[in-house]
Amino acid sequence: MGIALIIILVLVVLLAIVLVVMYNGLVKLRNKVENAWAQIDVQLKRRYDLIPNLVETVKGYASHERETLESVIQARNSAMQAGTPQEQAQAENVLTGALKSIFALSEAYPDLKANQNFLNLQEELTSSEDRIAYARQFYNDTVNRYNTKIQTFPTVAIANVFNFTEREYFEAEGEATGPVRVQF
Repeated sequence: MGIALIIILVLVVLLAIVLVVMYNGLVKLRNKVENAWAQIDVQLKRRYDLIPNLVETVKGYASHERETLESVIQARNSAMQAGTPQEQAQAENVLTGALKSIFALSEAYPDLKANQNFLNLQEELTSSEDRIAYARQFYNDTVNRYNTKIQTFPTVAIANVFNFTEREYFEAEGEATGPVRVQF
């Protein structure tokens, strides 16, 4: 009887250890998802901070393109208000299109295209876009690992008990993945 009790006790302890390891793994992945989202926020804030400077620079050369400039500011403000990854993706797609309109303006204004401040801002925005793309990819990869973990056995049981829920991917809308049309 003593050996059977020891075996049962060892099995219970091993089961408890396995459950703790699985729970801690889920918590780590959930925190990685939240950290990845925070990194997107950091890069988007950097981008948002550059946009007013870009608009002001363009205003000096293309003041009669007021509608284009206002659409960029409006798109920036909408993107800053977005909450969920899906809303953020939609707002960012609109903002990207508006920024492309500004860069298209530089083709129509050679003085603007040659302006060092404009070129520096354009380079900074391009760098920001690269960082945002990397942060989005990292976020989506992390969400994929997390969602897979909470949907597979045996961690699905722990995920359900402790209310670990699926996270949204940061996905571009269908029209955002196609060619951009710029009209003035």
